Amino acid sequence: MALPKILEGRLSLPVVCSPMFIVSNPDLVIAQCKAGVVGSFPSLNARPAAMFEQWLQRISAEVEAHSQAHPEQPTAPFAVNLIVHRSNDRLQHDLELCVKYKVPIVITSLGARSDVNEAIHSYGGIVLHDIINDRFARKAIEKGADGLIAVAAGAGGHAGTTSPFALVQEIREWFDGPLLLSGCIANGRSVLAAQAMGADLAYIGSAFIATDEANAIGDYKQMVVDSHAADIVYTSQFSGVNGNYLKPSIARAGMDPDNLADGDASAMDFGTAEVSDGTVGPKAWKDIWGCGQGIGAIKAIEPVGQRVERLLCEYQAARRALCG
Repeated sequence: MALPKILEGRLSLPVVCSPMFIVSNPDLVIAQCKAGVVGSFPSLNARPAAMFEQWLQRISAEVEAHSQAHPEQPTAPFAVNLIVHRSNDRLQHDLELCVKYKVPIVITSLGARSDVNEAIHSYGGIVLHDIINDRFARKAIEKGADGLIAVAAGAGGHAGTTSPFALVQEIREWFDGPLLLSGCIANGRSVLAAQAMGADLAYIGSAFIATDEANAIGDYKQMVVDSHAADIVYTSQFSGVNGNYLKPSIARAGMDPDNLADGDASAMDFGTAEVSDGTVGPKAWKDIWGCGQGIGAIKAIEPVGQRVERLLCEYQAARRALCG
């Protein structure tokens, strides 16, 4: 398997934390990196646009300072998620700042673009592109992505519907580069299982919503703790594209989670707008909370460091049980 050179010797656990709209902020990212897993955030979480540079300055400085102060302890690099969909009018602005600050890892979503990849490669950064099927995976590599994030069935937010077994299997038939797997990974055993299937790294999001550092209100965090796979609904109602959301948050917004109409794909909402569009009713991410099916493993709200330590202990125990 192929671990990117930028990550060699810098991980306590083979995990990249996925960028979560609204939830991922500098506090969360820095805590994740200090714990030895890659922390990431969508550039669009920094609003207004001028705040993005402030976030990059702070995260870069604190991650580097921690590395210098703790040479014996792996400090992971951070990643920025760029939405390359045409609806994102901030893309060029945010890309230029990624280049300026030499962001180590860029995660691209909702379209693969050669020019974006070339800009990141210009300073030695790497690009990981998230995909939901083999066809999109091939397009991403053709356009210059360094690695792939296979977003399988059950992942939080805009997830695919393909089994992780099938998705990883098909990609590994032709691609031997860095491969991450997303979908229902919330304990250390699942991290090891992702590697056993052929992935290099696990890609975990929902498990970090219920942490002290996450930018989520208390009710959202507690709902993650209280919920299970049966409490997740897959619908296009809220953004125009199918995604996984917490049923209780839908009911809380006054809607019936079991009777939702399809969303309008022509009015896709990926959270790219700087301000409210003036529509009335609950909005995805702010009122309707994204989450994956793996949350049955989350039993408490705790600091990021404790969550990573728990994952590591479970991962090591699973390895010992299988390998002796």
